[in-house]
Amino acid sequence: MKLSVLVVDDEPIARRAIVRLLQEDPDIAAIKECGDGVSAVAEIRTRRPDLIFLDIQMPAMTGIDAVAAIGAEAMPATVFVTAYEQYAIKAFEANAVDYLVKPFSRERFATTLQRAKARLSASGYASDRILQALEALRRREDYLDRIPVRSDEQVSFVDVDDIVWIKASRNNVLIHLANGTHELRETMAALASRLDPRRFARIHRSAIINTRRVKSIHPWFNGYHVVTMDTGQQLRMSRYQHEAFLRLVSTRPEK
Repeated sequence: MKLSVLVVDDEPIARRAIVRLLQEDPDIAAIKECGDGVSAVAEIRTRRPDLIFLDIQMPAMTGIDAVAAIGAEAMPATVFVTAYEQYAIKAFEANAVDYLVKPFSRERFATTLQRAKARLSASGYASDRILQALEALRRREDYLDRIPVRSDEQVSFVDVDDIVWIKASRNNVLIHLANGTHELRETMAALASRLDPRRFARIHRSAIINTRRVKSIHPWFNGYHVVTMDTGQQLRMSRYQHEAFLRLVSTRPEK
């Protein structure tokens, strides 16, 4: 099976690295390059390559935008290329979508290419898998960076990075910062759905914490744990929040 391949990346060095590896494979008949999403869309529509290596993070038109312009159902087989971003990787793995993380080894590239060729030889690529993976990435883009809070007649904005923890208070929430507290008229569930799950974890039905502000975690009793934040605040973790606990153990606050 001879394949035509399109390599899309705004970084020439990264693009050429993939091209060189592809040139070593006897199954690759033709290789084209694009340095931006707009030209990639035109190339896909005109030449219909069998396989695409598509960078996600590109200026102007990202890899996600390019897929949206073509339509996932009309996309050729696609290997997404990304800088290390755990959320993107989980989205791809959950939907069996092939990906490469920069920088990648020759062995990793060979494994990914073989997997892509095997899927093309079998039943092809399922567009719904690409759609589901990209939808997960789009949700990440919708997560809050700042939260508007009202004080008297004034509205100010709180950066989510400054949040230490959030407490449920009936139909409101209390946002705890290192230097104060703000009350927000929103339910815990509604706010939680708009917070990045890479950065915030619900450790109790009435408490959400910023995982980057965690100083330590200690076992308590009856399966409970105590989470100490970098402000010294100690919060009890429900014994049912095992997933949150595992995330906290494997995540270290960024300095």
